[in-house]
Formats: sequence, structure tokens, C-alpha cells
Amino acid sequence: MEFQFKNKTVVVTGASSGMGYAIAQSFVKEGATVIAVARRAERLEELKESLKDASGVLVPVTADLAVDENNSLMVETAVKEGGRIDVLINNAGMMDEFMPIGEVDDALWDKVFKINLDSPRHAMKAAVNHMLSDGKGGVIINIASIGGLEGCRAGAAYTASKHALVGLTKNTAYMYAHDNIRCLAICPGGVKTEVGKYASHPSEKGIQRVMSGLDANIRQADVQEIADLVLFMASEKADFVNGTAITVDGGVSAN
Repeated sequence: MEFQFKNKTVVVTGASSGMGYAIAQSFVKEGATVIAVARRAERLEELKESLKDASGVLVPVTADLAVDENNSLMVETAVKEGGRIDVLINNAGMMDEFMPIGEVDDALWDKVFKINLDSPRHAMKAAVNHMLSDGKGGVIINIASIGGLEGCRAGAAYTASKHALVGLTKNTAYMYAHDNIRCLAICPGGVKTEVGKYASHPSEKGIQRVMSGLDANIRQADVQEIADLVLFMASEKADFVNGTAITVDGGVSAN
């Protein structure tokens, strides 16, 4: 299936690895100008090199999205490079050591919310205002998680942050539906990414409880499977899909 992203400008956060890397690659191959945002400059350069023969353009932006201003600056970069922002993919996120509420650390809680909720919030605000100003609308896709729909997939901080992101997604979709701005969330289950390796000191109780519910998993998703869905949902072929949280977990949450 071919998509029409030529002359479109797309922002992808967390683009240095995993889902973000695959999503950025996919949009560039479809002809888009992609603002690829992450902290690891060397991985962004590697991504750019892999796309030297693609029809689109990759613009690497090294930034720490825990700094609020960087989220609006990356949107400004998209407008500068492409004249406007057509698609925003909030993919950057972090785990929470699987800590239940009785163990959760205040500093970790704040850090998880800063990356998983505040960063998308600032980026969405900047993107929406640009989309409103030129009157052409656009698409915002937030990479949430089945942890944002259920309570048994992560610790308290991650679960709460992703639930909040799903709520913000739905509110944004409803508020701007008449402005031709779509907003939706993708909620993956297990995916072959690096995110899990950053749980350096997981809660013994938390990890035991979370892992006990994973025996129904068929397998982990490949990052390209998520990227393909994002590509479709950002395209005109999905124009009537708005304000929803799409579960992508191979059916595990249906049990």
C-alpha cells in the first residue's frame, strides 16, 4: 500500500531506536521531510545515513525532551524546514522500575510524567497552534501503551502517565475535530525495543506481578509492525479515525 507523504512535514520523537527509529524511516521512505528528535546524536546520524537513497529527507535534531522548550522548538524546526507541521508522532517514553504505589519514588514519578506526559503536552500545544494558524489541520499520534488502558502492565507511574496520555489524546481529538485536526493513540503490548533495559533496579513485587500476567502473550511485536500502523493512521486513508486508542497486542488483552 502506498501513502502520500511527499511534501509533508513530520516530527518523530524518540527516533534514535526502536519504534521511533522505524517510524522515522518509514515516513522518509514515503517521501516526507522528517524531523527526527532524540538525545543520541550518533544514532540519528546512523538513521540519516540509512536513508540517503530514500525519496524523503531526514533532519536530525538532538534534544532532551525533559526540557519543556525543546518540545516547542522541534515543532518550530518542522515549520522552518517544511513550511508547516503535518504530523506529530509523540513516541519518546520511559519505564518506571515497575514500582507499585507503596514503593514509588517521588523523583522517578516526576521524571516519568515529564517524559511520558508533559513532553507530549508541550509538543501537542505547539503543533495544534501551528495547525490552527494555517487552517490546514493535521494529525497527532501519541504512542501510549496497553499500560494506558489496563493496570497490570507496569508500575504505578508509567501506568498513570499513559492513562493520562490517552485521556489527553481523546480530549484533543474532540476539541479540534472541526478544525481538521485528528488525534489518536497507539497502544502497543510487548514490542522488541530498548525501553525495558532501562529498568535498572526493578521492584521485586512489581516485576513479579507484571510478569505473572504475560503468559498469554503470543509474541512481541516487531517495531516495523507498529510503524506500519502509524503510517496508515497518519495518512488520508484513515481520515475518519479520530479520538481513539488503538490496541496492538496480538489479542493478549482480549483474554
